[in-house]
Amino acid sequence: MIAPLLEEGLPALGLTPPPGAVEQLDQYARLLLEKNQVMNLTAITEPEQVAQLHMLDCAALAGLCRLEGKQLLDVGTGAGFPGMVLKILVPSLDVTLLDSLNKRLDWLAETCGALGLSGIRTVHARAEERSHDPAFREQFDAVTSRAVAELRTLCELCLPYVRPGGYFLAMKSVDSDGEIAAAASAVKALGGGLERVQDYEIPGTDIRHRAVIVKKISETPKKYPRTFAKIKKKPL
Repeated sequence: MIAPLLEEGLPALGLTPPPGAVEQLDQYARLLLEKNQVMNLTAITEPEQVAQLHMLDCAALAGLCRLEGKQLLDVGTGAGFPGMVLKILVPSLDVTLLDSLNKRLDWLAETCGALGLSGIRTVHARAEERSHDPAFREQFDAVTSRAVAELRTLCELCLPYVRPGGYFLAMKSVDSDGEIAAAASAVKALGGGLERVQDYEIPGTDIRHRAVIVKKISETPKKYPRTFAKIKKKPL
């Protein structure tokens, strides 16, 4: 049920999957559903919905930004979305999956092994802390986040990781106009500029989602990000 939906859905997104990618995504989905029986990885438990609302939703990003040969960081990766999907679809992509919950990362590392993926690593850390590390700060061509946090918060957590000239891609709902407007000052303060907002339809559904694409224009001031308590109490 999963593979046929991917075989139809990926071309509908303008994507030509590399050899073996559909099989890897299918196996990834099956491993996710199997592990979800003992660990809370996803609230979506129907195979058809996993294919559409996880795999194809995340795959849409691969059609919106050139990722070949780039370094990507997925902040708050959770069960690996969108970082794992993008790695499978763009094998030359170097991917770092960052999350604050180690047991999720352990499962992702095991899954990478089962899928035969290389050029992908996991990092156990809080996003607002690790970006002050010189080995991570402004070291990535692209940073993604599918987290449910408000865009102002996500920008402060993610933009410090993006090198000037790179991009932050936030996955949002289509009713996020207010969030985007409210985040304008934060984007500017963090060294970014809103490049475009791209809505897309998930193939096989009538669901529309949105990618907010922010370009890194200049270095982020060293005082950002602040502690999470300060970010939450007083968003930029």
